[in-house]
Amino acid sequence: MRIDDFKVRDDLLFSIPPDKHDNDSLTAILKQHPEVQFVSLMGVDIAGNDTDEKIPVNRFLEHIESYLTHGVQTDGSSVVLPSIATINDAQIDLIADLQVNWYVDYNYENIDPQTNKPWGTLRIPAFLVHNGQMVCARATLKRALDQVNDVFFSALSSRPDLFSGLDIPLQSIEAFELTAATELEFWVRTPDDIINREHLSTSQTLKEQYWKRTKGIVRSALEQTLKLMELYGFAPEMGHKEVGGVKAHLRESGTMDHILEQLEIDWQYTSGLQAADNELFIRILTKEIFRLHGLEASFMAKPIPGVAGNGEHTHVNYVAVLKDKTKLNLFAAKDMSKDYLSVIGWGALMGLLKHYQPLVAPFISASIDAFNRLKPGFEAPTHVSVSIGRSPAEPSRNRTVLICLVRNEHAPQATRFELRAPNPHSNLYFVMAASSQAMLDGVAYVIRDVRSEKELEAELTKDGDSTGTYLSSDRIYRTEDDIFTLYTEDERDRYFGKPATTVYETLRHLIESADHHVLFEGGVFSDRLLRAYTKAMLDAWELELKDRILMQNLVQIRDIRPAFNETSFDERNWREIDRIRKTLAKTDSINESLFDQIRGALDRRDLYQASMLHAKMDQLMETLDTLYDRYEKNQIERF
Repeated sequence: MRIDDFKVRDDLLFSIPPDKHDNDSLTAILKQHPEVQFVSLMGVDIAGNDTDEKIPVNRFLEHIESYLTHGVQTDGSSVVLPSIATINDAQIDLIADLQVNWYVDYNYENIDPQTNKPWGTLRIPAFLVHNGQMVCARATLKRALDQVNDVFFSALSSRPDLFSGLDIPLQSIEAFELTAATELEFWVRTPDDIINREHLSTSQTLKEQYWKRTKGIVRSALEQTLKLMELYGFAPEMGHKEVGGVKAHLRESGTMDHILEQLEIDWQYTSGLQAADNELFIRILTKEIFRLHGLEASFMAKPIPGVAGNGEHTHVNYVAVLKDKTKLNLFAAKDMSKDYLSVIGWGALMGLLKHYQPLVAPFISASIDAFNRLKPGFEAPTHVSVSIGRSPAEPSRNRTVLICLVRNEHAPQATRFELRAPNPHSNLYFVMAASSQAMLDGVAYVIRDVRSEKELEAELTKDGDSTGTYLSSDRIYRTEDDIFTLYTEDERDRYFGKPATTVYETLRHLIESADHHVLFEGGVFSDRLLRAYTKAMLDAWELELKDRILMQNLVQIRDIRPAFNETSFDERNWREIDRIRKTLAKTDSINESLFDQIRGALDRRDLYQASMLHAKMDQLMETLDTLYDRYEKNQIERF
C-alpha cells in the first residue's frame, strides 16, 4: 500500500475484555467482525521474545473449548527456555490467559476486498507450560502479583496500623496490586541515511529538538499511533520529541527527508500483567505505524553511539483495591506536607535499593546494547542511588539517579517510584517481578520492625559511615545532587557501590548472590529459572560479542586511515591511532590482538577473561574514536 492510503479507522474490533472471554461471547464477537481472520496465542519466553502463530479464525471457533482450555503445543526450539525445555523433553503448551485484555493486531497492507477492512489477528496472551509448570516471564510476574496480595493481606492482620492512612474501613479492601506505567522512547529515521554523530551531539547539547513541534510524516505517524492507542483503550497521555535528533530536510514537494528524531510516548497506569502486555503491544503497534510511513523505529537502548539512548523509565507503586474498585495508593504519606512517604512506601523503596544490584539489575540490563546506554553524561543511571526531593514540598528533579520519588503534595494518588534504568528491550515482566520481590522484602522489614516515617527517612539518608538496620552500613543511598559532577568515578563506586559493566558481571552477581531467597519468596522465581535465564543471556552475549561486535569494530577500524598530507604533528597523532588499531585488531608473530584474545577466551569458555577483555576493548574503541575525530578535524584536505 502507499503511505497516503493509510487512515485510522474506528470501525474495527480493537480489544476484547476479560468478561467477554467465555465461549458464547467470544464466538458472537468474532462472527460480527469478519476482519479478524486469525488467532494467535502470545507467550513470552525468558529472553522476552513473544510467540506469534496464525490459527484461522474458523478453525479456532470450531475447536474453541479446546483452544481456550488446553491451548496449543510447540517444542522447546520455538522459545528460549534453556535447561527447561531440553531436546529430549521439549513439549511446551501455550495456555490462554483469560484474565487480561486481548488485542487485535491489524495488517494494514492486506485489505479484504469484500469488507474493505484490513485483516486482523486476535492476540491472546498466554502462559508457557512445561510438564504442568508455568515457566515463562508472564507466569513469573503472575506469581509475583499473587505474592503482593498475600503479603499485604497478611500485614492487614498483623499490622493494621500500617493502613491507617487510608482512612477507610479495612474490611472494604478487596485486593492489593502492583501498578505500573512506562515512558517509551524510540528513534525514528529514514532507512539507509548516513548518520552524522557530530551534528546529533551538537543538537542534543543545544536541546534543539526537545519537545519541539513534529512535522511531516513523523507528525502523521505519531498522531496516528496516539489515536490508535485511544481506540485500543490504552489511554495515551502524550507523545513528544525527546532530546535526540536533527532537523529534517525539506524536499521541493513539501515532504520531509533525511529524518532522524527521538520520540517518546506515555500512557496511563494499569495493573500487573496488563501493564506489561500493553507495553509489548504498543511497541509492536508503534513500529508498524511508523514503518507504513517509510520510517524505521528503533527501540534499541543505544542505537547511535555518542548521543542519547532510548530509556523506558518504569513507574511502579502498590495500591489497595476496594470492593467498589476504587484504588488507594499505599506509598502516599498520611500527611503529604510533612512526610515524603508512608511506612509501606519507605520499606518498598529501601528494599528496591538494597537488592537492586544483585537481584534486579540483571533483569533490566542483560545485553551489550543495554550496557552501552548506561554511561555517564546521557541521563542514564549508572549507580544505585535515589532522589526523594529536598523537602516534601520540593519534589525530586534529579535526573542522574537510579530511582526518583515522584510525588505531588496535592495529588497523593500519583506517588510512585520512577526506575530510570530500563530500556525498551528490558523484559518488563521480569523487571516488574524482580522489583516487586525486592520491594516486598523491604515491606517485610517495616512490618516486623516498628519504625516511624522519620526513622526510616533517617536510615535512607545516612552517610557512608553510619550503621544501617536494614540497609548496608558502608553505603550512601540518597542524593539530591548531580552524582556525575559532585563525585569522581572512584567516589561514586565507593559511596554507591561499584556497578557491573558487562553482561557477564551482572549475571555473575545474580548467580552468586546470597539473597536469592528474596526472589524465591512465594515461589515467584526458582533456582531452575535463574539458571535458565542466566544461560540464555550469556549465550546471547557470547554470540553477539564474537559474531557481531568484533566484526562491527573491525569494519570501523578499517575505515580509519591516514591523511595524504600529514604534518609532523599529524604523524605523531597517527602513530598513536595506528598503535591502538593494531593493539585491537592486528595479530603478528609477537603480539596477539585484543580481538583474537577475546575469541580465544570465548572458545575456551573463559567468560571471566572474555568479560574483562570486552570492557578493555570498549575503552580502547572509545579512545580510538576520540583520537581519530581530532585527527580528522586537523585536516584541511579531503581524505
